[in-house]
Amino acid sequence: MATETASGLSDHLRGVTVTTVSCLAGIAAALVSATVLGVTPDAATDRLALLVVAGFVFVQIPLLKLLGVEVEEFGIKDNLYVAFMTFTLWFISYGVILSANVA
Repeated sequence: MATETASGLSDHLRGVTVTTVSCLAGIAAALVSATVLGVTPDAATDRLALLVVAGFVFVQIPLLKLLGVEVEEFGIKDNLYVAFMTFTLWFISYGVILSANVA
């Protein structure tokens, strides 16, 4: 009981959960972007991919709530962290996916 807060998750477990969900959401957003837009050179400049990432950022909040993270306590720093981690993993993953077809 000493390692748990009132919400049931320790601070460390909360941080690991938020980071893991954000990173996996970024990778999933890259896969969805590649599926929806294709892997053509024009797909790299399509703004619809950014809407996919934004959708995955907003979907995480109910998912985190389901996993036991109290998202009501999130401040601007926490929300920016979730958005940044999701975008960063999407950017790297989507870049690798698009680069794989370059001859």
